[in-house]
Amino acid sequence: MGSALKIKRPLTHNIYKKDFPLLHDTHPQLHYLDNAATTHKPQSVIDAIVDAYSQTYGPIHRGLYPLAEAATAAYEEARETLAHFIGAASSKELIFTRSATEAINLVAQGWARPRLREGDCIWVTRMEHHSNFLPWQRICSQKGADLKIVELKEDGMLDWESAEGLFDRPTRLIVLTQVSNVLGVENPVRAICAKAQQAGIPVLVDGAQAVGHQPVNVRELDCDFFTFSGHKMYGPTGIGALYGKIERLEEMEPLLLGGGIVDQVDDRHFTLGSIPERFEAGSPNLAGAIGFAAAANYLLEIGLAQVHTQVSQLSRAALDALSQCPDIRLLPGRNTQRHTIISFIVDGIHPHDLAQIAGEAGVAIRAGHHCCQPLMNTLGLNGTARLSLGLYNDAADVDALLLALDQARRLIG
Repeated sequence: MGSALKIKRPLTHNIYKKDFPLLHDTHPQLHYLDNAATTHKPQSVIDAIVDAYSQTYGPIHRGLYPLAEAATAAYEEARETLAHFIGAASSKELIFTRSATEAINLVAQGWARPRLREGDCIWVTRMEHHSNFLPWQRICSQKGADLKIVELKEDGMLDWESAEGLFDRPTRLIVLTQVSNVLGVENPVRAICAKAQQAGIPVLVDGAQAVGHQPVNVRELDCDFFTFSGHKMYGPTGIGALYGKIERLEEMEPLLLGGGIVDQVDDRHFTLGSIPERFEAGSPNLAGAIGFAAAANYLLEIGLAQVHTQVSQLSRAALDALSQCPDIRLLPGRNTQRHTIISFIVDGIHPHDLAQIAGEAGVAIRAGHHCCQPLMNTLGLNGTARLSLGLYNDAADVDALLLALDQARRLIG
């Protein structure tokens, strides 16, 4: 059945794939459709990382000689680039972390924990990734607070209207993903932030699946905290970022204590340094920051609106092709608008079997619970297959998946 289907080709030749050496040169036959897990790196990012180690490397904020000063300047320039990339008012509002996960934990332990009291509430959503669920589950348990969950409607969108007490006084924080890593739906972040602001409730947004795929402006969203990571937007692994409104960062304690974050230390006391350095204990990841900024510059040169249009068109075409297969169940459904991510189940074929067969045919997709077990439990599933699209994908990649689906049907029946 799948071999008879061909995607309606909104993109027949991808001009950007040549920028990614792993896909263009090393593995030209690979159809990589696992971009929600991690993205590949363009040559400009790889070159920036190499240059960081071969030309600019030195201690950050610690040396008075020219090489150290050049390294510090490059690090702070990367911060400026990424602050601009997400529309922050100042580079002081952007903190480098090891990942979006660490950024979320920094807010949980450094901002929420000191002010959370017994009987308070933190609201999360049913579609959160474990990295934006477990920190809040733990802190509520530790502090005797209530973890409340915004549930789903039948179309997979969040049922905000039924979240009784969401904007009431016991709520100390609202936490939500901008784009679900399973369902692909985008949440009405700006509207939620506007209502929360009226009630005096801070909002944290997990932007890992949005940044790099569409324009994002944190001032327009008016969120209090925003987290994202480098490796999901064509940058390096091991680095992420936390945006926080400056007044929120002033209220926050560091997650880690150590070198680089203090002004004065004596036997009994210490005085924290300025923001954002007070939250970046230890030796900073210079090459990671430079590579992260290079990824942002790469996307800015293309234009994030162009990236969003291109990937959205391919996503709609892929969704149309899969919806023609009567043995495929799309989650949450064909008519729900989604971005870059499509989860589905094929009748009679376990998602892990499907992913393995597809992988042997050169098609990389994801299978499992996608670090969203609370969501899977609600859906009554153990897992799904998931394709997620990126800048370098084209119709041939989705055609290859359709052929792999046919191969799985033949092998498993």
